[in-house]
Amino acid sequence: MSLFNRVSLIKQLQENSNWDVIVIGGGATGLGVALDSITRGYKTLLLEQIDFAKGTSSRSTKLVHGGVRYLAQGNIDLVKEALYERGLMLKNASHLVKDQSFIIPNYKWWDNFFYTVGLKIYDFLAGKLSFGKSIRINKDETTFRLETLKSENLKGGVVYHDGQFDDSRLAVNIAQTCIEKGATVLNHCKVKKLLKNEKSIVNGVVVEDTETEISYKLNAKIVINATGVFTDDVLQMDDANAKNIVRPSQGVHLVLDQSFLPGNDAIMIPKTDDGRVLFLVPWHNKVVVGTTDTLLDSHSLEPKPLEEEVNFILNTANRYLNKKVSREDVLSVFAGLRPLAAPKDKSEKTKEISRSHKIIVSKSKLITITGGKWTTYRRMAQDTINKAIIVGKLPKKRNQTKQLSIHGNMKNVDRSNHLYIYGSDQKAIELLINKSPELGKKLHKRLAYTKAEVIWAIRNEMARTVDDILARRVRALFLDAKAAIEITPEVASILAKELNKDETWQQQQIKEFTTIANQYVL
Repeated sequence: MSLFNRVSLIKQLQENSNWDVIVIGGGATGLGVALDSITRGYKTLLLEQIDFAKGTSSRSTKLVHGGVRYLAQGNIDLVKEALYERGLMLKNASHLVKDQSFIIPNYKWWDNFFYTVGLKIYDFLAGKLSFGKSIRINKDETTFRLETLKSENLKGGVVYHDGQFDDSRLAVNIAQTCIEKGATVLNHCKVKKLLKNEKSIVNGVVVEDTETEISYKLNAKIVINATGVFTDDVLQMDDANAKNIVRPSQGVHLVLDQSFLPGNDAIMIPKTDDGRVLFLVPWHNKVVVGTTDTLLDSHSLEPKPLEEEVNFILNTANRYLNKKVSREDVLSVFAGLRPLAAPKDKSEKTKEISRSHKIIVSKSKLITITGGKWTTYRRMAQDTINKAIIVGKLPKKRNQTKQLSIHGNMKNVDRSNHLYIYGSDQKAIELLINKSPELGKKLHKRLAYTKAEVIWAIRNEMARTVDDILARRVRALFLDAKAAIEITPEVASILAKELNKDETWQQQQIKEFTTIANQYVL
């Protein structure tokens, strides 16, 4: 039986009511905390209400980066920390994290000088973990490397290096690593209540397995709230009068055909109309264009892109590309919410709100970690567990994650084969296809994914719904929303068979996923 079998993982809840650490939230932050905790030797449980990386952590710009714009804001410490963590991610998850060259096109001579100097500082801060030196290139080389870039008034470009990755695939691999190290990690388990002792100290949770609707009372030495934009919901479980500490900021991305950026380089547009940066990044033979930064007053599991956000991205892209982008060219549009620290001043712009992470210890000794970004997930986790030790809830043990290889980690993957994202698991998927050649059949002519990957996701990656599979195990929904809708019945049928579910359940899955996927179609 697979280590990642849900029946055996749920059984661990039935058999163990006492834990050292319970982590609420299965995004990048929560998974990082669980991994840090279990590798130090603490008995660890992670509970995720829907699926790993369902929220913000699957909706990023797909960059592992120091943050060039934070450098421009003078936030040297944040950049230095992120560049260090970027280097560790490349070492520890080489199958998913890679070096990506970016070109900043310059239309003014002064910009050419300004960005060259700035990026030399970026290189210097990366130190030994640098991904490559930044260089200035002339107009001819810039247009040669970026053939869809407008050349009128172009003075040249600056090339620099950063990281690129597949966010939800890494989340799934971190969840697998946690389980391999001895943690219990469950998706589709919703925390309903915090438990407290007679001194009003949080000492456990009540969780419901949303598949069976069975609840479990579980005790813990420390409970960690790592729920991103849902942070305030958990804080209000602890104290009904708790003030909101998170203000969600929405980031929208459009996905286009590769023909809009045919080379290997990404484009970074450093100054848009409202001061944000815009990226055009090659990803899984498509181009991701984003992001926006819009403060919202509410949060949801499926945030909707606003019309003005879509128009902003299209207009900005068209200002720089000689191949016109229209709404019809958008294969998928996805929105994510960043859990920013709520600004004291309502007029504060989101780009000026700190991206550093914050750790808060409530009176009840509930620990909350919020803010930060994917690149620094490991450092955020280390700081969180260190805080749990400082408040006297855990015996002191050293962090073990700096050199820790993530499940699937493998150097020298062949990126021409789309199965490279599985790293060391690729062989097992190829074996499935060798045994049953019909599993090698593509799910859709416009997508590389096969039936074997659906089977693999269900048996070895804890996928429980069509959404789990098509949004976060294979990235069909993010790459081509219409194609994802078209293959829904086939995926639902495979899922129902694997999980032993009936026709009614299967039809419900089709209906639920189609409703979600329609929001990704422009």
